[in-house]
Amino acid sequence: MTDIEAHILIVDDDERIRGLLQKFLIRHGFFVSTARDAAHARRVLEGLDFDLIVMDVMMPGEDGVSLTRELRKTSQTPILLLTAKGETEDRITGLEAGADDYLAKPFEPKELLLRVNAILRRMPETEAAELTPKVLRLGEIQYDIERGEMWLDNEPVRLTSTESQLMRIFAATPGEPISRTQLVAELGRAGSGAGSTHSQDRAVDVQITRLRRKIEADPKQPRYLQTVRGAGYMLAPD
Repeated sequence: MTDIEAHILIVDDDERIRGLLQKFLIRHGFFVSTARDAAHARRVLEGLDFDLIVMDVMMPGEDGVSLTRELRKTSQTPILLLTAKGETEDRITGLEAGADDYLAKPFEPKELLLRVNAILRRMPETEAAELTPKVLRLGEIQYDIERGEMWLDNEPVRLTSTESQLMRIFAATPGEPISRTQLVAELGRAGSGAGSTHSQDRAVDVQITRLRRKIEADPKQPRYLQTVRGAGYMLAPD
């Protein structure tokens, strides 16, 4: 594995299993997204790149083997299949479809972790670094820096053009306060209208308030987009 946090997609129609696997892998240092079926996984994969897909075979609608076969036409992202079937023929079918490994249910979480790490170690370092998205985690919110996209529970969060520009500014230097003056200048370069210094500062405050409504559980007590007294505003991701 590299020092960069790997992003894993879990695809399973069982909500309880999805939640358990997500919590387990997060505890072991991974960034984890989930999808409830093949159709949902396709939508998530359209917007985000992953280092590994952990996918159940037996799902309603399109099964994991079929989705693996389709993904292999355009993607080389490693795939670990999970299934209650453990027969040799079923394992061969999954591997022939393009899966990198196959784990039969029930399994010990530690074995899953070992398999995940083994797959990621086999990836070339340069390839792993290129595939790993630069994503900031703000509680349940995910922000993809390179794409400028925000997601909540794998569903896109709509940002206005100004909100999107603010997120790009803050994401460039997370953990560092940015003054109103600097924000006004950056937004001005992005095409915001002119005005008095007071009105521009006030406009920034209004946009910050609106952005907080989209990323904070309690906008009045912000956890992620903080006010730093005497210094401005700061993005503080998890």
